[in-house]
Amino acid sequence: SGYLFLPVRRLYFTLKKKTSAMSVTVSPCSLPIEWSLAARTLKDKPLKNLQLSGEPPGSTKKSTPEVWWRGPGTEEKIHSFTGDTVDAFNGPSHLSASVYVVRLRSELQSTRATVFLHEGQGPSGIFPRLPADPRVHKLGVGMTSVTLSWQPSASITSLPKAKNGYDYCVLVNSLQNYPSLCAAQATPWPILKEWWWEQWESYPESQSLPSSLADDFDNLQCACQGTENVCTVSELLPDTSYYFDVFVLDKVNGTSAAYKGASARTHEEAQAAVLPLREGELRWVTFQDGGSDSQQFFSFRPRGWQQSGLLTLQSCGGGEKMKVTVSSKGRVLTTQGVEAELIHIWLQGSPSYLIHLQQEGTAMSKKMQVSSAYHRRGVPSLPSTLQIKSFNRLRGCNSVTLAWMGTEERSLYCVYRRKLSGFDAEAGGASALTAPCLGPESRSDTERVLCKYFQELNPRRAVTTAVIGGLEPGVAYVFDVYLMRRWGIPIKYASKMVKTRKEC
Repeated sequence: SGYLFLPVRRLYFTLKKKTSAMSVTVSPCSLPIEWSLAARTLKDKPLKNLQLSGEPPGSTKKSTPEVWWRGPGTEEKIHSFTGDTVDAFNGPSHLSASVYVVRLRSELQSTRATVFLHEGQGPSGIFPRLPADPRVHKLGVGMTSVTLSWQPSASITSLPKAKNGYDYCVLVNSLQNYPSLCAAQATPWPILKEWWWEQWESYPESQSLPSSLADDFDNLQCACQGTENVCTVSELLPDTSYYFDVFVLDKVNGTSAAYKGASARTHEEAQAAVLPLREGELRWVTFQDGGSDSQQFFSFRPRGWQQSGLLTLQSCGGGEKMKVTVSSKGRVLTTQGVEAELIHIWLQGSPSYLIHLQQEGTAMSKKMQVSSAYHRRGVPSLPSTLQIKSFNRLRGCNSVTLAWMGTEERSLYCVYRRKLSGFDAEAGGASALTAPCLGPESRSDTERVLCKYFQELNPRRAVTTAVIGGLEPGVAYVFDVYLMRRWGIPIKYASKMVKTRKEC
């Protein structure tokens, strides 16, 4: 037995005397072959010094089988087969046969095959045994893994583990199923190392591979190897077709038997829902602590031929971390970490945008708004500080004076007030000051005391003031100022608690 290089080969053998039966097994490698077995009966035994006609004296003598094959006699074809699967002839010997001839031929191109001869009746014991059902079954298919099972081989179950010289080997590839281990070894990916199959191409055609190389299973890249008839193949790619072959390896004789392979396509990655955002819509985004929904997707289509828009994100608590990625047509436009209370992202040049929000910390809430910006050329300016100042000297029994920083753009500012209870006032108004996402849309109209436009081209001098009257003496109030904008979420200044004088 051994590897033979085709396209054409002839093998000769004789049987021992009184051999009543024989078996010849041929295992093609990577391509279909045609092979036949014939019994040749010669009329006369060849002379020892017989030379082929036309050969000069002193030339290299042919072997005795070659001379027999060339000599006169009759030939009877016993068996023939064409295909790429393992095939065997099992039958009686021919008592009158002088020599047996095995012919192998490949019509397509050079390939390899293995040939095994067994003298006598019954199984040769060279090949591992396959079960009655040699199919590989799929127990489960996931996104990155496939679980397989198969009926056990009697070669493995009939022997104690300590004396078992057999193993299963599961091979995986993305090309096809293979009818034999030799065929699987001949493919470059992902079964064997590169040098292995390249060496086959460069090996002299007139020789067979050394048995130490042909019988070596150490270089097999088995996804699973051992005596268990269940295997889970992991680290696969989603939405990809794979082919799985199971072989029983005889580590003593260097032979193998192939199960009928299976194929499977891994599942697609779960596609997250993409929620469309309407023009100017205010959206609350909430991530639960330790929840599975650690990311959310939104889409936005700006109006107007400029295809520009403004995305505003506002944090509703301290210490929150989030990453926002904006892309269009599969191309990432910007990725930013969001830790500040308020950020702006300018959108420009695309008909649609995909907004991906990803949680990076604990539970959080964000306010998000995106709107088309028809006449803008960039992100609007923000006040240099969001603190509100009150003047103690101008604090009266029925009024207070507040001041805050504005911007160089003409904008509308609205002031809201809320009367605190005695408990809230003693606690420093803490409950009222911990609502950074409390927007004007959630305030009562009775709490709004005034709205005014303001603009100052010099940012350092952009300070505006307002006198708030109609207050009660000795009462604590919380004042909120909102920068109302045509585009984006209204900007809320830090709440300011002021108590009117009790006596004036």
